[in-house]
Amino acid sequence: MLNRSTTWAVAFLVATFAAGLAVGAGGRALWVRYASAAAPERARGLDRLMDELNAELRLGAVQRDSVRAILQRHRTRMTAVWETVRPRFDSMRAQMDSEVARQLTPEQQAKYRDHVTRYRHQKEQEKADTESGGRKK
Repeated sequence: MLNRSTTWAVAFLVATFAAGLAVGAGGRALWVRYASAAAPERARGLDRLMDELNAELRLGAVQRDSVRAILQRHRTRMTAVWETVRPRFDSMRAQMDSEVARQLTPEQQAKYRDHVTRYRHQKEQEKADTESGGRKK
């Protein structure tokens, strides 16, 4: 049996962890909102990757063209592979969501569903932006 000080220490540790999760999620949400509002023309997908590679590697013009062509060429094949794996991934994700939801109160379950919906919508929007030419419209 745990003594009183150990119980308080564990409770404090759990509360600190939960607060860290909440602050991290809230901070990320604010960052995404701020970054989107401050730079709506920010590159997405391949353009974004190319911008990052160029900044980090200082690619020459010929290198940029070659790297872009390589990434574009492989993108189609990688997308095809993802489409074969996606149903299995979606099934695993649904199982994970179900297991998480069973650990939560009904109120927490609703908030969790809202959080997951927002996150997945954001990811789908990023994918749509990428497929529409790499720039957010």
